[in-house]
Amino acid sequence: VQLQASGGGLVQAGGSLRLSCAASGRTFDSYVMGWFRQASGKERVFVATISRAATVTDYAASVKGRFTISRDNAKNTVYLQMNSLKPEDTAVYFCAARSRAVTGMVLTTSPDYDLWGQGTLVTVSS
Repeated sequence: VQLQASGGGLVQAGGSLRLSCAASGRTFDSYVMGWFRQASGKERVFVATISRAATVTDYAASVKGRFTISRDNAKNTVYLQMNSLKPEDTAVYFCAARSRAVTGMVLTTSPDYDLWGQGTLVTVSS
Protein backbone atom coordinates (compact mmCIF):
# COMPACT_ATOMS: atom_id res chain seq x y z
CA VAL A 1 0.00 0.00 0.00
CA GLN A 2 1.26 3.45 -0.91
CA LEU A 3 0.01 6.88 0.09
CA GLN A 4 0.40 9.83 -2.26
CA ALA A 5 -0.23 13.29 -0.84
CA SER A 6 -0.86 16.31 -3.02
CA GLY A 7 -2.38 19.77 -2.98
CA GLY A 8 0.25 21.75 -1.15
CA GLY A 9 1.44 25.14 -2.30
CA LEU A 10 1.89 28.79 -1.48
CA VAL A 11 -1.09 30.72 -0.16
CA GLN A 12 -1.61 34.04 1.57
CA ALA A 13 -2.75 34.22 5.16
CA GLY A 14 -6.50 33.84 5.34
CA GLY A 15 -6.59 31.69 2.25
CA SER A 16 -7.55 28.07 1.75
CA LEU A 17 -6.03 24.88 0.42
CA ARG A 18 -7.28 21.33 0.11
CA LEU A 19 -4.85 18.49 0.50
CA SER A 20 -5.54 15.05 -0.90
CA CYS A 21 -4.01 11.70 -0.08
CA ALA A 22 -4.67 8.81 -2.43
CA ALA A 23 -4.05 5.27 -1.29
CA SER A 24 -3.37 2.24 -3.41
CA GLY A 25 -4.82 -1.13 -2.54
CA ARG A 26 -8.29 -2.46 -1.91
CA THR A 27 -8.65 -2.14 1.82
CA PHE A 28 -8.66 1.64 2.26
CA ASP A 29 -11.97 1.54 4.10
CA SER A 30 -10.34 -0.54 6.85
CA TYR A 31 -7.72 2.13 7.60
CA VAL A 32 -7.91 4.83 10.20
CA MET A 33 -6.43 7.87 8.47
CA GLY A 34 -4.61 10.89 9.77
CA TRP A 35 -2.79 14.05 8.83
CA PHE A 36 0.34 15.27 10.54
CA ARG A 37 2.61 18.21 9.86
CA GLN A 38 6.22 19.09 10.45
CA ALA A 39 7.48 22.64 10.43
CA SER A 40 11.12 23.32 9.69
CA GLY A 41 13.27 22.41 12.67
CA LYS A 42 10.36 21.04 14.66
CA GLU A 43 8.90 17.64 15.40
CA ARG A 44 6.06 16.15 13.44
CA VAL A 45 2.73 16.80 15.13
CA PHE A 46 -0.81 15.58 14.84
CA VAL A 47 -3.31 17.60 12.82
CA ALA A 48 -6.43 15.53 12.22
CA THR A 49 -7.76 11.99 12.10
CA ILE A 50 -10.83 10.25 10.74
CA SER A 51 -12.36 6.86 11.46
CA ARG A 52 -12.83 4.14 8.89
CA ALA A 53 -16.43 5.02 8.09
CA ALA A 54 -15.91 8.76 8.57
CA THR A 55 -18.22 8.80 11.56
CA VAL A 56 -15.63 10.15 13.99
CA THR A 57 -13.03 12.89 13.56
CA ASP A 58 -10.59 14.59 15.87
CA TYR A 59 -8.39 17.65 15.49
CA ALA A 60 -5.47 19.34 17.10
CA ALA A 61 -6.58 22.37 19.09
CA SER A 62 -4.54 24.63 16.82
CA VAL A 63 -6.60 23.75 13.73
CA LYS A 64 -10.02 23.00 15.18
CA GLY A 65 -12.69 25.10 13.48
CA ARG A 66 -10.43 25.89 10.53
CA PHE A 67 -9.49 22.48 9.11
CA THR A 68 -11.80 19.66 8.08
CA ILE A 69 -10.77 16.09 7.42
CA SER A 70 -12.91 13.90 5.20
CA ARG A 71 -12.60 10.74 3.18
CA ASP A 72 -14.10 9.09 0.13
CA ASN A 73 -13.68 5.35 0.50
CA ALA A 74 -14.90 4.77 -3.05
CA LYS A 75 -11.96 6.83 -4.28
CA ASN A 76 -9.44 5.59 -1.70
CA THR A 77 -8.76 9.20 -0.79
CA VAL A 78 -8.62 11.29 2.37
CA TYR A 79 -8.79 15.07 2.28
CA LEU A 80 -7.79 17.94 4.49
CA GLN A 81 -9.64 21.17 3.80
CA MET A 82 -7.67 24.03 5.33
CA ASN A 83 -9.36 27.40 5.71
CA SER A 84 -8.29 30.65 7.36
CA LEU A 85 -4.69 29.64 6.99
CA LYS A 86 -2.07 31.30 9.17
CA PRO A 87 1.68 31.63 8.71
CA GLU A 88 2.14 29.19 11.59
CA ASP A 89 0.40 26.53 9.50
CA THR A 90 3.45 26.48 7.23
CA ALA A 91 4.82 22.93 7.25
CA VAL A 92 5.21 19.73 5.32
CA TYR A 93 1.94 17.84 5.67
CA PHE A 94 1.94 14.06 5.81
CA CYS A 95 -0.95 11.66 5.49
CA ALA A 96 -0.81 8.45 7.45
CA ALA A 97 -2.76 5.21 7.64
CA ARG A 98 -3.23 2.57 10.27
CA SER A 99 -3.49 -0.66 8.32
CA ARG A 100 -3.27 -3.10 11.22
CA ALA A 101 -6.16 -3.85 13.53
CA VAL A 102 -6.70 -1.32 16.29
CA THR A 103 -9.42 -0.81 18.87
CA GLY A 104 -9.67 2.96 18.67
CA MET A 105 -11.82 4.67 16.07
CA VAL A 106 -9.39 7.54 15.65
CA LEU A 107 -5.68 7.83 16.36
CA THR A 108 -3.78 10.95 17.34
CA THR A 109 -0.15 9.93 17.76
CA SER A 110 2.50 9.09 15.17
CA PRO A 111 3.40 5.61 16.52
CA ASP A 112 -0.21 4.53 15.96
CA TYR A 113 0.28 4.72 12.19
CA ASP A 114 2.25 2.25 10.09
CA LEU A 115 1.93 3.76 6.61
CA TRP A 116 3.09 7.25 5.62
CA GLY A 117 2.92 9.36 2.51
CA GLN A 118 5.80 11.43 1.19
CA GLY A 119 4.53 14.81 2.40
CA THR A 120 3.37 17.95 0.65
CA LEU A 121 4.63 21.43 1.48
CA VAL A 122 2.21 24.14 2.55
CA THR A 123 3.57 27.66 2.79
CA VAL A 124 1.41 30.45 4.17
CA SER A 125 2.70 33.96 3.62
CA SER A 126 1.80 36.86 5.87
